[in-house]
Amino acid sequence: MKKIFLSALIVLLASTGFCQKYAYINSEYILSHLSEYKEAQAELDRVAVMWQREIESKFASIDSMYRKYQVESITMPDQIKKNREEAIIAQERAAKELQKKRFGQDGDLFKKREELVKPIQDRVISTVNDYAKEKGFAFVFDTAGEMSIIYADPKWDINAVILQKLGVSVNDELDD
Repeated sequence: MKKIFLSALIVLLASTGFCQKYAYINSEYILSHLSEYKEAQAELDRVAVMWQREIESKFASIDSMYRKYQVESITMPDQIKKNREEAIIAQERAAKELQKKRFGQDGDLFKKREELVKPIQDRVISTVNDYAKEKGFAFVFDTAGEMSIIYADPKWDINAVILQKLGVSVNDELDD
């Protein structure tokens, strides 16, 4: 009797799992076929090259200042040497700050990318979500880069149950 019950339970669980519909996309492939994405990427590349040239120019200027300083430092008084060294260091610090401002983690290039590319990505994700709902997919995975879930049917969300089992009240969490 236990074997029959266990077999029936396994068949029931297996058939329930097969009823869920899954799909996947490759967001890089989709984006690469959108003209506005190609235009945004071209604009980002143009701006990045312009900013890189600006930074390289500053470092070239600093290098020139330093070479000139090395030649002239032999005959300079100590105070003038010190002033020149401080000026070179200040210029180098300013160039590094500009480089960080342009290309740093939350720099100008990141902000420009957010401005140009994020609306396109949002539109793709919205389209995927709408299509997934229309076709009844439980999950849509993105195979580009690391696999990530693009859409998940809310009826399969078990966060509240897990939190409850862990002794966390969802209402208490919202009050904090």
